[in-house]
Amino acid sequence: MNKKIIIGNWKMNPNSVLEAEKLFKSIKKLTVKGVDAVICAPSPFLSNLKKIGVTTNLALGAQNVHFEKEGAYTGEVSATMLNSFKINYSIVGHSERRAMGESNDDIAKKVLALTKNKIIPIICIGEKDRDHSGFYLHTIKAQIVSALSLIPKTIFKSVIIAYEPVWAIGANAERPATPAECHEMVIFIRKCISDISNTQTAHAVRVIYGGSANVEDAGLFLNDGMADGFLLGRASLNAKSFGEIIKIASINISK
Repeated sequence: MNKKIIIGNWKMNPNSVLEAEKLFKSIKKLTVKGVDAVICAPSPFLSNLKKIGVTTNLALGAQNVHFEKEGAYTGEVSATMLNSFKINYSIVGHSERRAMGESNDDIAKKVLALTKNKIIPIICIGEKDRDHSGFYLHTIKAQIVSALSLIPKTIFKSVIIAYEPVWAIGANAERPATPAECHEMVIFIRKCISDISNTQTAHAVRVIYGGSANVEDAGLFLNDGMADGFLLGRASLNAKSFGEIIKIASINISK
């Protein structure tokens, strides 16, 4: 069984470094042994949060990265920069970044840059629409195969795949996804990874759910949905909710 991981994506929140520090300290108190927690905070806050201190149960991550080591890329942050102050994770391929034009090729190069710098990529995948013909499965497979195309198969197991169905998240969500749909996609994602590596590697990769999970349905997604954890947006901005989901994940481990 893969170790559960609960990742918070703060997006462009909160409004000040003081608020960020307060939230991080509150979350730090709620982490538990046996469950990995990661906070992906806005880049301006990472240095301050690092000074507060990470633990064996709580790490910091970035929300995005550029694939080049250096150069004329105004506003961008490189994997080398993140590595210089020991950031352990970075999100790549989030649906909001894809909507701004980030391509599968861009994501593959970002995954390569991160792994070269010993940073774990949190690779977001997901379909915009769930068509009855099943074409969305081709979209998911293409995203996975491309994202892993530049790194050695021997390090596949170190990446995290975050399944976030675009149609189920955000203000324009059609409806919530179900644990059964999550389970279906976890199986399919592992099959895609197995096809380009092997079964053992496919089952070693942590596959998490990123579709607006909350305290009420977290247990269902972990048990029935077979998710190895979550990539949380709104719930990660509330220390109590984030802590409750960590607690649910710890209970899930003991079953």
